[in-house]
Amino acid sequence: MSFSFTRSDFPADFLFGAATAAYQIEGHAFGGAGASHWDSYAATPGNVTNADDGAVACDHYHRFEQDLDLVQQGGFDVYRFSVSWARIMPDGRHVNPEGLAFYDRLVDAIVARGLKPYLTLYHWDLPSALADTGGWTNPETADLFAAYTRAVIERIGDRVEAVATINEPWCVAWLSHFIGAQAPGLRDIRAATRAMHHVMLAHGKSLAVMREMGQQNLGIVLNLADPHPASGSTADIAATRRMDGISNRWFLDALFKGAYPEDILDALRPHMPAGLEDEMALISAPIDWLGINYYTRGIVADAPGTPWPQFDGVEGPLPKTDMGWEIYPEGLGTLLARVARDYTGDLPLYVTENGMAGDDHLVDGVCDDPVRLKYFDDHLQVVRGLIAEGVPVKGYFAWSLLDNYEWSFGYEKRFGLVHVDYETQTRTPKRSFEAFRAALNAAPRRLAASG
Repeated sequence: MSFSFTRSDFPADFLFGAATAAYQIEGHAFGGAGASHWDSYAATPGNVTNADDGAVACDHYHRFEQDLDLVQQGGFDVYRFSVSWARIMPDGRHVNPEGLAFYDRLVDAIVARGLKPYLTLYHWDLPSALADTGGWTNPETADLFAAYTRAVIERIGDRVEAVATINEPWCVAWLSHFIGAQAPGLRDIRAATRAMHHVMLAHGKSLAVMREMGQQNLGIVLNLADPHPASGSTADIAATRRMDGISNRWFLDALFKGAYPEDILDALRPHMPAGLEDEMALISAPIDWLGINYYTRGIVADAPGTPWPQFDGVEGPLPKTDMGWEIYPEGLGTLLARVARDYTGDLPLYVTENGMAGDDHLVDGVCDDPVRLKYFDDHLQVVRGLIAEGVPVKGYFAWSLLDNYEWSFGYEKRFGLVHVDYETQTRTPKRSFEAFRAALNAAPRRLAASG
């Protein structure tokens, strides 16, 4: 089975990439990394499947050359990766030379393979020392993030093609501080609202540092929802708008309109920090591109009798991934078209993550994953259609290169194009990887810029 497209079906400047994140693959026990709040979250019973943590993960710290060979062999143009704040600054404030040296080697190896390095500065691994002082509920964390940004860019900024400040601020703030489903695992509306603002403030301050340093091609990565009301009732429609306000409009309005949406801000204002209006100009400073992560749609119902925001998710009727998420490629098209129409105009958009978890197994040395292969094919056909309609989608990055540490789900959920045996660390490309290899190598890969 193969994809229904090849590279030549997309514009000449369209970029195909594979994405990863530091804590999920590197092995946090190596290289002088400091404790991350994910270490303590995982050590607390009930938070993570099997109490798994990222101490070894995929041992990418020692095997990155092999892993980058796979990216190159797959015909990809871009390797999207993150750096670990807790590795680079174990206490959140002072540089660990061994940590920076690792990323120096990593970026050199990416460039040596003709790949474009797309750097993400923060993919959820907050140093525990900063969690001790309130983490994202503390405005100082935004200032420290700016200092961390400077240290990273001074070392590797000359070779990276693009930089994202924050990956998925909704997860960093709301999912982790209100729903409590990720580190630090809080369920507190005051903590959540402050984190919702401070993570955007960190983006603004990081962006300002990089602009001052002359760094180019800067953006942020949002995980956005495609919300649908469970019925045509007024209550379900209103609930869907509340969900959209928290998941989508909070971040998009802040970035592109310089203000949080009034309906959500009115509800959260009693818990918000004072003076936030004075910081919105910094948060809404122009970016060069926007990354959007998409996995599934959301079906939303009113939840009468519960506290605000008073909505529940409803299971949809479509086939599900191993995460229980509906496979709904059309939602990617709806979402990207809406963002371009209502917010970004001609600003380049990238699908910075898209993929699915499967119940994957090796059989006679082969990992056949036809559902994932079709998932990628269907979503990329949606992207083709959007481009034809004039939506400025400039790239698509598959999540993920490797099976890895899937946060609260430990090592049981496999998103990779490449199967990882966690006992032996053997890598085995899946059929979906081979489909990308065939489609992308059907024409020359784009050459990386010099920096």
